[in-house]
Amino acid sequence: MSLYRAAYQGRRAMVLGASGFIGRWIARGLSQAGAEVVAAVRDPEGAARILERWGARSLIAPVDLASPGTVRSLIAAHRPEIIFNAAGYGVDRSERDDILMDRLNHSLVEEIAMAVRDLPAAPWAGARVVHCGSALEYGRLDGDLAEDGPPPSPTDPYGRSKLAGSEALRRIAWEAGIPSVTARLFTVYGPGEHSTRLLPAIMSAAETGAPVALTTGMQLRDFTFVEDVAEGLLRLGVAVQCPGETVNLATGKLLSVRDFTKQAAHVLLIPEARLQFGLVGTHIAEMQHKPVTVARLQQLTGWSPVVPVEQGVRRTVAFQGGP
Repeated sequence: MSLYRAAYQGRRAMVLGASGFIGRWIARGLSQAGAEVVAAVRDPEGAARILERWGARSLIAPVDLASPGTVRSLIAAHRPEIIFNAAGYGVDRSERDDILMDRLNHSLVEEIAMAVRDLPAAPWAGARVVHCGSALEYGRLDGDLAEDGPPPSPTDPYGRSKLAGSEALRRIAWEAGIPSVTARLFTVYGPGEHSTRLLPAIMSAAETGAPVALTTGMQLRDFTFVEDVAEGLLRLGVAVQCPGETVNLATGKLLSVRDFTKQAAHVLLIPEARLQFGLVGTHIAEMQHKPVTVARLQQLTGWSPVVPVEQGVRRTVAFQGGP
């Protein structure tokens, strides 16, 4: 076991949104590291099946995070030494309730920070809160995306609500001296993604033989394999950082959606003739950005994501039992 993972052995770690795409990978990593994992979920039975499939041993704690006050009670009852917040709302385009978006992306994060502030001191040298932020908090900034660059200027409700949550955590953590970090995530892919996202759609086409309707694919993205994201979050959890710090968690390398699709199609043996680029319009809210600066991630952890796209696709196929 690596030195950083050994720091989690026997520690109580809570994962909010543990059955979600990223949460299940965090729970898996913590479980492998020997942590005592408390998986906070809305659907206990469904979560138990998912976490078993992902090999995450955990105590399942039912909670409705959309209900004000419930997370404070949950944290007070379990007294975790570290909390990973992977809960959120609005990544899927079907999630468009503005009130729920603000609740789960903003008010919930504020409640988490206040609940941790009120806990007794813990014999734990790492972060007390590791919060999953979003690239969309930046908005359409010019130049490379750096944590200490121009102030973020999100352009859509999701980005604005995520930024409000990150700023609430930073404010409370700074005032109370709570070691914490917001990890801004970019284009995460891998096993467990929602079926409407790019890679699952390509994998479905590989099974059915159907053509793949796509945008022009010229958008540039920082594609990061989900297991690397979970690894980065766990590493940030034991790193020394300032209260309320923000860190980009990404590869630092841009790839066009077109090239990602072609690499995935190559792995899945889909002929390029079935990739129908330009058939679908680019969504107006899609973010266009320059390269992502990851120097702070490397400084804090001595690490950066290592899984290249083709390998990530192969690992996704193997994990999900695809073609």
